Amino acid sequence: MGKIASLAAAEARMLARSGFDGVIVENMHDAPYVHSGIDGPGQGPEVVSAMTLCAAAVREAVGPKMPVGVQVLSGGNREAVGIAHACGLEFIRCENFVFGHVADEGVLARAEAGPLLRYRRAIGADWVRVFCDLKKKHASHAITADVSLADAAHGAEFFGADGLIVTGAATGREASAADVGEVRNASGLPLLVGSGVTPENVGAMFDAGADGVIVGSWIKRGGRWSNELDRRRCRALIRAARK
Repeated sequence: MGKIASLAAAEARMLARSGFDGVIVENMHDAPYVHSGIDGPGQGPEVVSAMTLCAAAVREAVGPKMPVGVQVLSGGNREAVGIAHACGLEFIRCENFVFGHVADEGVLARAEAGPLLRYRRAIGADWVRVFCDLKKKHASHAITADVSLADAAHGAEFFGADGLIVTGAATGREASAADVGEVRNASGLPLLVGSGVTPENVGAMFDAGADGVIVGSWIKRGGRWSNELDRRRCRALIRAARK
């Protein structure tokens, strides 16, 4: 775990030096994921302790001024709030904040918003912002087919989300600029694009109304999320975004 935390800190420093505005710690290499959710047993202590170690290392690596977030897969949203509270992180990324759906890890039948925000209040972590995915990637949304992205955005805003995330169908898949525009027109909350961002499409995402983007694939060697960071790709993306 010491090596993993050191790697996370080194990657965070590279991103900061390349010009990124913030970083997020996520246990995506922990597949296959065990979903906890509001009805599940919760993530194991080994997951929470490992993610806390990495989050603390990243927080120290980038200093107090850069925003740092955390996501604990799968469905470890209360755990993420606890980690953020302990490590002084600014935000978490939450799947299934509103509406149920079927994901690759199983049925996410109940929305997280109510229990999660009550838990955040209970531990005194109201300052930890919750950015939520709308119709999250790696999932089927047939049971909510009559709920538009705009409706989902309205629901998330009504239930207390601090920000919204629009994605493509899967990790590395490009989000639709039209989807970004639909959500932008529906809500004034901060809006991020959460998958498939490249130097070629980042401008279109901002033009459609995104306030920021989350990038975890294109900036890696070969554009594959599981590879190490590529410094040249990191800087190329920043140059394109600034244009």
